[in-house]
Amino acid sequence: MQMTGGISSVSGLRFRALGKGAIGSALLMLAAACASSPKVPTLPYPGQPVPPVYYPPATQPPAQTGPVPYPVPQPYGVALAQLPGWDHEDHQAALRVYAEGCGVLRTPYQACQQAKALMASYPHPSAATARSFLEQWFVAIEVRNEDGSNGLLTSYFAPEYPARTVPDQEFDSPVLSRPANLASVGDRRAIEAGSAQSQALAWMRAEDLFFLQIQGSGNLTFPDGRRMRAAYAADNGQRFVGIARPMAERGLLPQNGTSGDAIRGWLAQNRGPIAREVMQLNPRYIFFAVTPDDGREAVGAANIPLHVRRSIAVDPSKWSYGEAVWIEADGGNLRGARGSYRGLMMALDTGSAIRGQVRADLYMGTGDAAGAEAGTVRHPLRMWRLAPRQ
Repeated sequence: MQMTGGISSVSGLRFRALGKGAIGSALLMLAAACASSPKVPTLPYPGQPVPPVYYPPATQPPAQTGPVPYPVPQPYGVALAQLPGWDHEDHQAALRVYAEGCGVLRTPYQACQQAKALMASYPHPSAATARSFLEQWFVAIEVRNEDGSNGLLTSYFAPEYPARTVPDQEFDSPVLSRPANLASVGDRRAIEAGSAQSQALAWMRAEDLFFLQIQGSGNLTFPDGRRMRAAYAADNGQRFVGIARPMAERGLLPQNGTSGDAIRGWLAQNRGPIAREVMQLNPRYIFFAVTPDDGREAVGAANIPLHVRRSIAVDPSKWSYGEAVWIEADGGNLRGARGSYRGLMMALDTGSAIRGQVRADLYMGTGDAAGAEAGTVRHPLRMWRLAPRQ
């Protein structure tokens, strides 16, 4: 699924360094304490020298001499114990999502293989074991925007919307399939005027379809009880333009009242030509494929199910799918916003509005509660790449 960017954007974690043999000792003590449990095999890393730190290409010092073409962090890495919030992280959950998501890297590192081996042999490691593993195998490298600008966290979710198989006065907006003439469909206004050679897969309220396109996927419910999943199939190639700012500038909503719920409510109250004109300020248009709902979480661009509050959409020109990332986001200013989000996240998705080094869109889950929170997230963001030691 290709996400198209959050309306506005989530969650949190922290660290302390332990000795290299701590994981092996913890596993041996657990095996001795419970004779009925299968013996946990000793993994290759205890007792070995700590492998050298791997620096991903975006932060690796260039081999050639002369001017450096991009900022190189100094020092290159710090212990995870120094990350803000590491002491309060759920290290067991962090290790689990890392082991489940790191395999999508084009070249998985030994840290990934070791995490998978640990979870296979010992599916419920203690918090101390999980923490020790992460601290042994990673260092944190803070990333910065090249222009020095602040980072931004937003959030998205998999919405659930009512739909119809035939149009009526309320459900008058088609969920369109990938058009045969994709290269020439034009902007949102042209497509809504009939430029796309597409099939109508379902019919929705106009404001619901608009938000489905922002999120990039969602679930459709029909009066007969059927549930279908609408997944991203293509887009018209136009730039995504958020409508929150122009709505505030026009006085349609207050400056600090442009949450997702507020925007959707205004569009519903003004359904028809007035709301359509506002939605057409965003020229980007998403086409969908519709399949039966399998009950799983939404699938991201990395082609695996997303982890609620643990998966982020990133700029794929700056990050690789399957990378572990530490985020800290404080000071959201939208009405109803939580104070901060912090934690170990997996880069598993992308979106047309997610551009830049320090930019992330947090997956919040499915349904109305997830959508309500996602719509309040617009927080200043710091990001650290968790670089494996191999």
